[in-house]
Amino acid sequence: MKNNSYDVCKASRVFLLIPFFILFSLNLQSQQLMVGAAKRIITPNPLISVSGGVGTPKTATEKKGELYVRAMVLKKGEEKIAIVNIDNLGWPAALGNRARKLIKDIPFNNILIGATHTHSAPDAYAFPDEKGNFAADLKYLDWCVNQIADAVNEASKKLEPAKLKIAVGEAKGKIAYNYYAPELYDPRCGVIQALGTKGKNKDLPIVTLVNYAIHPEVIGSDRGILSPDLIGPLYDRIETKSGGMALFMNGAQGGMVTADNRLDNKAEANDWEECKRIGNLLADEALRIISTAVIQENPELYCASKQAEFPIDSEMMRYIINNSPLKMGDSDSALSTTLNLLNIGSAQILTIPGEALPNIGYYLKRNMLTEHPFLFGLTNDAFGYILTKEDFNSFKKYQYVSRTSLGEETGEILIDNLLTLIKNSPKPKK
Repeated sequence: MKNNSYDVCKASRVFLLIPFFILFSLNLQSQQLMVGAAKRIITPNPLISVSGGVGTPKTATEKKGELYVRAMVLKKGEEKIAIVNIDNLGWPAALGNRARKLIKDIPFNNILIGATHTHSAPDAYAFPDEKGNFAADLKYLDWCVNQIADAVNEASKKLEPAKLKIAVGEAKGKIAYNYYAPELYDPRCGVIQALGTKGKNKDLPIVTLVNYAIHPEVIGSDRGILSPDLIGPLYDRIETKSGGMALFMNGAQGGMVTADNRLDNKAEANDWEECKRIGNLLADEALRIISTAVIQENPELYCASKQAEFPIDSEMMRYIINNSPLKMGDSDSALSTTLNLLNIGSAQILTIPGEALPNIGYYLKRNMLTEHPFLFGLTNDAFGYILTKEDFNSFKKYQYVSRTSLGEETGEILIDNLLTLIKNSPKPKK
């Protein structure tokens, strides 16, 4: 009779090892970088008025391109982060916080919500007039809040193992310039591209994030056109050429870094064709910059946040904050907002709650602990222009940006808080 005791013993050992291998596999997966992406169209139908800044929104009778919410979610271990952008002039925390409360499993302060700063989208501030009346469509804004949450929740469900390519380089060509002083702007473009590591997205882009400082105001708010401006063609170009989803985060584009749509006769090109020219060129440059980046196989992920308080010195800004139906603040003298620092692989990212002038952007990048510095402007809040105290009301050219700033202390307070975040956070790993 054959003795099966050895076979039984071996089978028992294999059986006992199965839970160990399962736990090991699950632990390994939990330590992998996971990335997901999703988007929602938020073009109003029928069209509603568009806003390019303080004042009454202008009637829109046609559209060029679609408005979107786009979300990228990253997870590694216990750290989970969402990076979101919306095609709008700005997105106050009063709206962003409502969306954050609808997002299921990402920490509140780990959800970064920025705006592309197109000047051809509906009013998201509900700017009050001198009588306290407003023309914003609050039902539309409520709907957008839900679309943000839906996009983030979908991206979170679609998480898959990913690796990264990260690069920062000069975007060449006729893309942007400083309207006040043509050469005083930052030509660097930062790109983070997440690639799948298995399945149908193996070695293919899941999402490509582009970070560049520019005012998307080729069309503007006075032509009766609702549009994502140059950001729409940028998205289309990247997604057509590389696949995956594209996501744009603006930079330090204040005072006054705008689209270079200048013509030889001192006029400007203000049509959809010019949006396509600039958007396509920026997309091509972003893809060129990222093309030679080294793969980061299992990059680290880190997120920190800090509350910062800014005095409200501007009477106009105080009036808007206190009289908008969105309830953007509860004090006449100061307001609080969230600042973030992210480390994603070799990239370090800081958020700016408005439109910082390029000298502030250069200073922050110079003090970041990486060769791949990113600044997300108009993120978590959008409180107008941010100047240093030395620039505030110093030049005739800066009268407008000073008037639409919280005050002369804003820049210094922002810089101090962000430098503190850098000091108290780990250095990004190459």
